[in-house]
Amino acid sequence: GPCTECSCSSGKEPGKDASHTKKKENGDRLCVPKIFFGTRTHKQITQISRELKRTAYSYVPMTILSSRDYTCIHPLVSNSSNRNEMCVELLEGKHGRSCSYYHSVHKLSEHHALQPASGMYQAWDIEDLVSLGRKLRACPYFAARELMMGADIVFCPYNYLLDPQIRESMDIKLKDQVVILDEAHNIEDCARESVSYGVTESQLRAAREELDVMVNNNIRQKHHEPLRAVCCSLI
Repeated sequence: GPCTECSCSSGKEPGKDASHTKKKENGDRLCVPKIFFGTRTHKQITQISRELKRTAYSYVPMTILSSRDYTCIHPLVSNSSNRNEMCVELLEGKHGRSCSYYHSVHKLSEHHALQPASGMYQAWDIEDLVSLGRKLRACPYFAARELMMGADIVFCPYNYLLDPQIRESMDIKLKDQVVILDEAHNIEDCARESVSYGVTESQLRAAREELDVMVNNNIRQKHHEPLRAVCCSLI
């Protein structure tokens, strides 16, 4: 049906019918939905992209969303125990440093090997993207996210589709799109995991001590006292 806000693919490939991006009289566009293909592990994405490469649909614009654990190539961040936080700190320029790989992201996302119109294009996997990123000194993590805009098929682990926080941070919008879940019998466990959280006893004790300080110093007491009570009862 017609839709106004969607990132339709641009129909760049010559063999593709461009009518789906044709403007209608009222300014709406007809949209071809994206296919979101969720798998249990990153390894399965590699297998599926390999299979895609062997089909007649190898030229279809695609992307693979995955974590910084698989796609960060910054020498400091990729060796850190908390890549997400360190990446965000660099992007915010907290310590006066920045990430040159992030600032070159367009070199990778616009590279001819990843553009279906180039004639050289074929389905790729995370390793292909990372090795091209290293060559161009450009960030594969953010390039994959940029490629989502024009992609017709998006591969990602289940939790990217199921976990509302990840969906929001990755800017995944599933309304009117096609969602395929591989090995769907694992979904219940995955859904449970995405709303579960583990804390250690020492974390609880540290939280209680901090809440003690807040309550004793009269800082937003009515908010902090119930939290302290929860910590105490759990301990």
